[in-house]
Amino acid sequence: MPPIYLIDASPYIFRAYFSIPGSIRTPEGAPANAVYGYTAFLLDLLKREQPSHLAVAFDGSLTTSFRNEIYPAYKAQRELPPAELEAQLDACWEVTKALGMAAYIDDRFEADDIIGTLIAKLAKHEGKFVVVSGDKDLAQLVNKRVTLWDFAKDRRFDEKAVKQHFGVRPNQIIDLLALMGDAVDNIPGVKGIGEKTAVALLEKFASIEDIFEKLERVEKMAVRGAAAIRAKLEQGREHAFLSKDLATISTKAPVKANLRALQYNGADRQQVEALFDQLGFGRIRERIPRWKDGR
Repeated sequence: MPPIYLIDASPYIFRAYFSIPGSIRTPEGAPANAVYGYTAFLLDLLKREQPSHLAVAFDGSLTTSFRNEIYPAYKAQRELPPAELEAQLDACWEVTKALGMAAYIDDRFEADDIIGTLIAKLAKHEGKFVVVSGDKDLAQLVNKRVTLWDFAKDRRFDEKAVKQHFGVRPNQIIDLLALMGDAVDNIPGVKGIGEKTAVALLEKFASIEDIFEKLERVEKMAVRGAAAIRAKLEQGREHAFLSKDLATISTKAPVKANLRALQYNGADRQQVEALFDQLGFGRIRERIPRWKDGR
């Protein structure tokens, strides 16, 4: 069976907004650059991959994620999307649905969690999964059946590629973030532990649990300042485990899914043409590779 494609919408919506001129507008003068670029991305993917099954996950929990309940400062430094982008998000959802794609969003679980949950729910399916995103957090999902595809850079990450790029195995990505933190998501990590030190620790130990169980061995590592590293770990233990909880993708998002729900049967011609007319998209409709009516 061909792979199931699971698309992380937000990176491609934001990329389109910041890379495509704001002069692209609807006939009424509303901004349309983000939705235009996002639509072009979806059409490119459909044409290149001709998927039999796929789903798109949206982020709807910037300030209401369950992670904010654990750690109120989570993503607190992020600004809300600009008004001109915010105004286009509903249209991105509508385009996704009009193109015949399964789409998911939740106000407590992020797109990463939705993707992780879909993989877990479809685990009995014998095929493989391609997660379409440039988000490093999703590398934790990579295994023999799951590949991460950074579509914009056309770079695919299997288990070997994750190790080469990040210096750790996919199942250690959450431990890497637990140690070094993540400024983008405001995950604290252990103060004073950077990426280089975190990778060195995870070459020696399997996880942060393993590190803290064998903390006395850290001083014996052949790295400069090993004693100081141990002291930082001792002081930052609580933040390390908190950060791992924040970085771990949940598989408990409330989404209902099965293979039939994710089957791609083409786009609804009438719905797409009406929406594209509303948005002022002309020739781009010619790029739709498959209509439901077979034409």
